[in-house]
Amino acid sequence: MSNYLFSEFEAVNAKAWKQKIQVDLKGLDYNETLIWNSPEGIDVKPFYNKEDLEHFPVINSNNSKWLIGEVIFVNDLEKSNKAAIKAIEDGTNSLKFIIPNSKTVLKQLTKNIDLEKIEIQIEPLFFDVTFFEQNKTILNHKNVTIHHDCIGQLTKDGNWFTSKTEDFLTLEKIIILSKSITIKAEIYQNSGATITQELAYTISHLNEYFNFIENNSTLKTLFKTETLSVFINISIGSNYFFEIAKVRSLKQLVNSLSDSYGFKTKLYINATPSYRNKTLYDYNVNMLRTTTECMSAILGGANTIFNQPYDAIYHKSNAFGNRISRNQLLVLQNESYFNEVNNPSDGSYYIENLTHQLSEKSLSLFKEIEASNGYIDALFRGTIQQKIKGSAVKEQELFDTKKTTLVGTNKFENKNDKMADNLELFPFLKQNPRKTLIVPIIQKRLSEGYEQNRLKEE
Repeated sequence: MSNYLFSEFEAVNAKAWKQKIQVDLKGLDYNETLIWNSPEGIDVKPFYNKEDLEHFPVINSNNSKWLIGEVIFVNDLEKSNKAAIKAIEDGTNSLKFIIPNSKTVLKQLTKNIDLEKIEIQIEPLFFDVTFFEQNKTILNHKNVTIHHDCIGQLTKDGNWFTSKTEDFLTLEKIIILSKSITIKAEIYQNSGATITQELAYTISHLNEYFNFIENNSTLKTLFKTETLSVFINISIGSNYFFEIAKVRSLKQLVNSLSDSYGFKTKLYINATPSYRNKTLYDYNVNMLRTTTECMSAILGGANTIFNQPYDAIYHKSNAFGNRISRNQLLVLQNESYFNEVNNPSDGSYYIENLTHQLSEKSLSLFKEIEASNGYIDALFRGTIQQKIKGSAVKEQELFDTKKTTLVGTNKFENKNDKMADNLELFPFLKQNPRKTLIVPIIQKRLSEGYEQNRLKEE
């Protein structure tokens, strides 16, 4: 049918398209007018065609059905169990329990939950192999995962859980029991890193664990035959097409790294909307932001989407906010049919080109880190922190000068909007002076300074 419809039209090459555009510009400079340079150093053109993929093979995202996730912080076992069951009844099919107490009994927490149908992710705020051993009946189930990332703890907190030696001894035991590793990579995007930096640091972070496995005879032997599950948690920003390409690039880079070690791995990507661009004023706009961010994650091929409630930065967890965030995903899944088409972004000239460029630039930065003794050493030298800070400062300047817009905050503000009496949570960066081994990477929202000044004027 396509030949019948289009055979009468001649193919138009990139040169002809560009000539036509230049005529329509009526003397304006093509590069200055239409080429946009991204923070990653990628020149974005006004059009793309098949010639842009001549040197790049089309990537197969291999995306399966994605899951709707919900995060539950476990303060009370009974209440958390009821909240989980209610979330499942309302459409959630993946639950992440954040566990602050090592005495938590997972059998009670997951009571009346069908583990054959519901994915369970356990994220302890401690690093204790005893917790795993005491709950192994639940944790050994195929649909239950435990997240553990001692390097992520160092990155975010500035200190190990105990010490590097002790943490890696514990890590070895947990990897053997769980046959998984986790990279908590959401911190990079939320602290202001560019996408190139985010990908490079994520892969370098992962490579530290791969190196550890490679140099441990027990682990190396295990994962030459058994499958190692690799869970990567990422945040998705508002640059729609770039974020789609980011998820695809991450898959490509992880698979390439796994192949270089000869490990059998299975990658799971958990995606959450960015924290960095969420706002206190005109907070309903956060629903629009999270919707497009979830769409990017889905189209890029993330496995589970944990949406962020629109009021999460200033309200405690509440039924209404959770319902809205869940329903956003249900609409995308059941009304927009985002779960009916596998790999919808595959073959897009623009997205394929972005994917390859992000992969190449990230791989180049990754090689620089590895040539300088790897990720952990770079953290102790402060190199990664300095580069992220440099990118964050540039992004902040764009926001402060209104070259980057957050609707309702630095543009189209509602001057009658008052928030001082609505704050159940402190919505700004918390200061916690203490002695640390390294300077931690700090997550901070773009609009915090503006909002603090505005609150003072209420």
